[in-house]
Amino acid sequence: MLNKYFTIKEAVNKRRFLKEASRSVVFTNGCFDLIHAGHVQYLQQAKSLGNFLIIGINSDESVKKLKGPKRPLVSQQERIIVLSAFEFVDMIVVFDQYTPETLIEAIKPDIHVKGGDYKKEDLPEYDIVSSYGGLVEILPFRKGCSTSGLVEKIVSVYSN
Repeated sequence: MLNKYFTIKEAVNKRRFLKEASRSVVFTNGCFDLIHAGHVQYLQQAKSLGNFLIIGINSDESVKKLKGPKRPLVSQQERIIVLSAFEFVDMIVVFDQYTPETLIEAIKPDIHVKGGDYKKEDLPEYDIVSSYGGLVEILPFRKGCSTSGLVEKIVSVYSN
């Protein structure tokens, strides 16, 4: 299986090449702790917006800070392996911060995609993406699909 993990420096170099080749780059980010149908649908939709999909995933330490000491359930390396298996994913980059602003600033994707009930203008990344002429797209969540909901369901099944 092809490993699609790139360092930030490698991602920036690849982005430069893609820009010269007039290929549009779509970027999204998340923890992707337990992959479910909502993730798959969302990532497929994100890829359909451009030629090359880059996923920024939160590092294990970043996930712990965001989700609590018992997370992530799946290690960073294992999350990279799972996401690399999807043909619609072209590149994976790990970041340590709460939000991917530094990574977006470095890569400068044509389109930054988020899922859920966000308003574009309320995202901390919005000003960065807008500053260089990029677009921010909000894709809908798939109802009933969330990692937290899945964890709660698993706990309830095994606690009885």
